[in-house]
Amino acid sequence: MELIRLGIGDLALASCLILGLALLSWRLRLGIESQLLINSSRTIVQLTLVGLVLKFLFDNANLLWVILLCLFMLGMAGYEVQARQQHRYRGGWGYGIGTLSMLLSSFTITLFALLILVGPQPWYAPQYSITLLGMLLGNTMSGIAIALNQLTQSVISQRGVIEAQLLLGRDWNEAISELRRQALRSGVIPIINAMAAAGIISLPGMMTGQILAGSPPLEAAKYQILIMLLIAAGTGFGAVAAVWLASQRLFDERQRLRLDRLT
Repeated sequence: MELIRLGIGDLALASCLILGLALLSWRLRLGIESQLLINSSRTIVQLTLVGLVLKFLFDNANLLWVILLCLFMLGMAGYEVQARQQHRYRGGWGYGIGTLSMLLSSFTITLFALLILVGPQPWYAPQYSITLLGMLLGNTMSGIAIALNQLTQSVISQRGVIEAQLLLGRDWNEAISELRRQALRSGVIPIINAMAAAGIISLPGMMTGQILAGSPPLEAAKYQILIMLLIAAGTGFGAVAAVWLASQRLFDERQRLRLDRLT
């Protein structure tokens, strides 16, 4: 089936829907019209720039350019994880915990998919490497951000309980174990719910995009299954790494709770 190409006019008409929603927000005094317009504009600009960058990379498949773009994506994802925290870690830890966790999870799983599962030639082909890493980073970032935020909020609200357990002789690992489990559950529940709804309630984005582009539905379903499994693994492993690093940072070498390390 031939790909139906969209024109500027089509996108302009779609933008009118956002303008209508912003007008409705203003009329109902919801106070979200400015955010809606700004973020819609950001989406348009960012995706247009990404499209131009990817077009360049597809035409010039160079490992160095792919690595630089991947590192840029990782850096921005690390910033977003930090920005979504109500209580951030002081110093470089606030940025480093999320970034390192995504490096260990998303990058490792993307390499596994490229080298073992998909096997494009060359293995770093931007069509596969950038798109796979982008989907993994986006979902892993959300899971890590939720888990870290849940952990720090729970520790602050239950400070007395934790310190009482430390006074009773428990080490920091035991004192925070239940809060850590709650944080991990919070981080992975969104992807678990997404997997439960996939194909029954909703058609996931990658599968929809491939079908619209003319791919056979069964082939699109196979790729979507692969992506969902990789995302679930990346989110889970990333959340475990982030929560573990964050938990250790909350205590010093004398097993004392150090909330002064949070803003």
